[in-house]
Amino acid sequence: MRARPLFSSLAGVALVGAGLLAAGAFGQIEGGRGVAPVDSSGDFEVGGVAVDVAAKTAEAARLGGWRLAQRKAWVQLSKRLGGGGGLISDGALDQIVSGIVVENEQIGPTRYIARLGVMFDRGRAASILGISAYSDRSRPMLLVPLQVSAGVETVFEQRNDWQAAWARFRTGNSTIDYVRPSGTGADSLVLNAGQIARPGRGWWRTIIDQYGASDILIPVVRLYRSYPGGPIIGVFQARHGPDNDLIGSFTLRVGSAVGLPQLLDAGVTRMDGLFQQALRSGALGLDPTLSPPPAPEPVVDPAANDDEASGETLAEIVGDTAPANAGIAVTVQFDTPSASSVANTEGLVRGIAGVRSATTTSLALGGVSLMRVTFDGDPDSLRAAFEVRGYQVSGAGQTLRIRRAPQLSPPSVPADTDPAG
Repeated sequence: MRARPLFSSLAGVALVGAGLLAAGAFGQIEGGRGVAPVDSSGDFEVGGVAVDVAAKTAEAARLGGWRLAQRKAWVQLSKRLGGGGGLISDGALDQIVSGIVVENEQIGPTRYIARLGVMFDRGRAASILGISAYSDRSRPMLLVPLQVSAGVETVFEQRNDWQAAWARFRTGNSTIDYVRPSGTGADSLVLNAGQIARPGRGWWRTIIDQYGASDILIPVVRLYRSYPGGPIIGVFQARHGPDNDLIGSFTLRVGSAVGLPQLLDAGVTRMDGLFQQALRSGALGLDPTLSPPPAPEPVVDPAANDDEASGETLAEIVGDTAPANAGIAVTVQFDTPSASSVANTEGLVRGIAGVRSATTTSLALGGVSLMRVTFDGDPDSLRAAFEVRGYQVSGAGQTLRIRRAPQLSPPSVPADTDPAG
């Protein structure tokens, strides 16, 4: 089996220095308010693999060290996942290794000493071990990291060290399926410190649906500085759900401001441990209030007589399970320049005669959002109702696009130079 480019060219290797992770993460967000996750692939990772290899050249020793690290890491991963710890061929390893993480290395003319991390493609490794790749993971959890420093609460309103630490965290070995926003686009408007304190389920349902999640995790850190550049104390809290329930807490300390990234990285690791423990104990169970509300059941008129039930009414019950007047579903596209415009437009639509429900199903602040409207009547009647309320309506059938009609300024009339005549 042909070897992958992993050992023929350094360009194909994910070579990440531990000391350069923070700088690399900040380099991804020039002009943004957040930090894009360094790795969202979910690959298995085995860290802390020690190697000491001698060879004729430094390059040969280094590549030999990486290959030895692959073998050792695979044995550890196999034992961890219940595979027995058996070795596989180097060619097979080349196919499933997705990257090498350099934690520490010393390179000599003929010797290579290092501590490495090895990343394995999750799907390919699981197929070799005969296990399911994602069966042990939680439902998708939207991560909303809150940092409190000098009395200022920050999520994505501006760049902060806590969100950067979560972006550096590799989630492959965690049983939590994290959904980590990058802080770009509308993230800073939708996910902010104020949103964490709002228990309203309707808006939370809209948010988690936009990010493809099922629940919310809120890791909180409060930073206390003794003096500029001096020791820093971090008080960490793991919280869950729209009610901001406390799962657990702990405190860490570092001797100087230079060690803040290491403090937060350690906090992220312990925080992930708390979330995983809560998942195992059932504390992260599904919140039914975050699920879409069930459709209303049909109302049966108890006053209906037997003759009606045996005639047309009975035919309807047997031949058609849907209510006769269930209404039609119309998708309405509308502009949402701000969060308040969503509620205002929904309220206006619900006020139209014949509208049973109006719910925003896809939110795009600063762009065009989608609303599902259940209407008793035909789409032309709904179109006419929008036009009466000052909207310009385009589209056809059960998909309509509404815009506010532009306000026309009065025509400029020249001054009358002869008012008397």
